[in-house]
Order: sequence, then C-alpha cells, then structure tokens
Amino acid sequence: MLMAFTARFGAHILATTIADILTDPAALDLGGDLGEAVQHWMDHLTHEKDAATATVEAYTRDLRDFLGWLRQRTARPPCLGDLAKLDAKAIRAFMTARRRAGLEGRSLARTMSALRQFFRWLEQAEILASRAVFAVQMPKIPHGVPKPLTREKAAALVADHAGSHLDWIEARDTAVLLLLYGSGLRISEALSITPREAPTTLRDVIRITGKGSKERVVPVLALTREAVDRYVRLCPYPLAPDEPMFRGAKGGPLSPRIIQLAIERVRAALGLPDTATPHALRHSFATHLLSAGADLRQIQELLGHASLSSTQVYTEVDRDRLLQVYEAAHPRGRSG
Repeated sequence: MLMAFTARFGAHILATTIADILTDPAALDLGGDLGEAVQHWMDHLTHEKDAATATVEAYTRDLRDFLGWLRQRTARPPCLGDLAKLDAKAIRAFMTARRRAGLEGRSLARTMSALRQFFRWLEQAEILASRAVFAVQMPKIPHGVPKPLTREKAAALVADHAGSHLDWIEARDTAVLLLLYGSGLRISEALSITPREAPTTLRDVIRITGKGSKERVVPVLALTREAVDRYVRLCPYPLAPDEPMFRGAKGGPLSPRIIQLAIERVRAALGLPDTATPHALRHSFATHLLSAGADLRQIQELLGHASLSSTQVYTEVDRDRLLQVYEAAHPRGRSG
C-alpha cells in the first residue's frame, strides 16, 4: 500500500532523513516501511498542510516518543504491521506512561492530537487503517487564563534590553521584544520577518502570516520601527531581502530560545515571575488594549485568532484585574 501511495503522490521526500526526524537513530530503530511512512507524513505536514514549524516540531517529538515506546513493547524495530495490531488498550498504556513521565493536560492532549493526525493520514493515504487511537478519549485540558505582565513590568522588560545603542545584540533583542509587546506577534512570527517586509519610517504596518496560513495586517509603533532600524544599521551580517532579518551571534537565523534566555536573565532583577516569557508579552499586548477600551473584535484581528472565543479569554484576565482593584480600593473590600 505504501508503494501505491508513493507512485500516486511521487517520491518527493523531505531533505531531512528519518534519522534527522527522530533525532537518535541509534536508540530508535524502525522497520523500513514505517520509516518511509513517517517521512511521507512529515512531508505532508510541512508542504501540503503548511503546518507551523513549531507544530511540526512538537508532533515530531510526540511521534518519536510513541515509536520509542512501541520499540520497547515489541523488542524489535516496529513496522506498519505493529501499528495495525494496536488496540485502544495499548494506546491507553502509552498515555499512562506519558502521564507517569510528568506530562500534564495540554501536553497529553497534543500527543493524542499528533497520533490522531498520523493515523488519519495513514488511512487517507491508503497505507494502513487503524481506529484504535480514535477510540481513546482526548485528555481533559484544565481551563486557564493568560498571565500578562503589568504595564510597568512589560515596559521595564523591554527597556532593560535597550542598553548601549552601539551593541547590535541588545539592539536586536529590543527590536524583537517591542514587536511582541507593541504589535502582539508570536515569537515565531517576529523571527520570520524579512528585511523586505520589515517596518520602516515609511511603513507603519506589516503583513504577518500566522497559524493556518492566516494573514493579517498589524500596526507597528514608531518606537518599534526605530528599534528595528537601529538593529538593521548595527547588524554586522549582510541581510538578504527575503531571508529572516533577525540573526544569531554567528549569523544564522535567530533561535526563539535566545530570546527566552534573554528574558530569563533579567527576571530576578526586575522582580518578574516565571510566567514572564516572550508569549507573555503577546498576552500583555492584548490585555492592555482591552483595559484601555479596545474592541474585542479588533483585538481578535490584531492577534490573528481564527475565532472570537480564543480572544474572549482576555476578558477573564481583565475581569480578574478589575476585581483586584475593586477589592483593594473599596472601603469594605479591605480587611482589617
């Protein structure tokens, strides 16, 4: 069946090998048919579904962990035939193992989503039909609300990276953080901006392609445009018009982890909680706009949410803040 799929869709395979996808070929052997199927699936996710890079990476890790568990269960390199023999009890055993390994709600749900995507694709491609994973209930995700920073903390976090106007690394970090807080971008969106798309003194909006290839136009503050311009002037590496604008210390594309570490380094100095992350700046952008009276639909457009329900979570954050202010300010709200 896999040969029929290859003949029908062509033998186009990602440049990465199955060893690259699963990261540790010495610890995880796969039967040839299963290895080829995984490569085709990764190709499908990347080129046909146009899934976000972060999604592909997360699904890759989840599938790798599942296949590693299956390798231990079969005591030999697993093949497509082993997938066909799996029942709901086996899938539940894997999820139990993941829970014991420390995974919780959202991570467990993502793992199940990755497996369902993989098995659904196998069936649609007429490679293998197994409904076991669909007979297992999705893990419940606990309801939570975003944890934005206060206006003062958000401003301090961005200002802390302004530093010397002669240091291109600090100029880079400042520009990235201002795009997150000033325009509500995801870190992946900010780091994918090219010089051709970058905000300038003559361009006060940028076009962003977010999740699900959904495009949106986002305004950029003058302060952010100045920070981007300063970074471009100071960056020691040539910036090709259609390549990622933000570069790492050695000239390659900037990794999100570098920005995460930059924030971690200043948390203690600024008295920030562990929830102060690059994504918390996006949350802060939305919450502060809502507090200032922005319309929820407008915030939805700026964030690139597909549905209003995703944006409505910020009303809960704002409500909690208002209740705290009320209880602190009202004469009968204070204890003592």
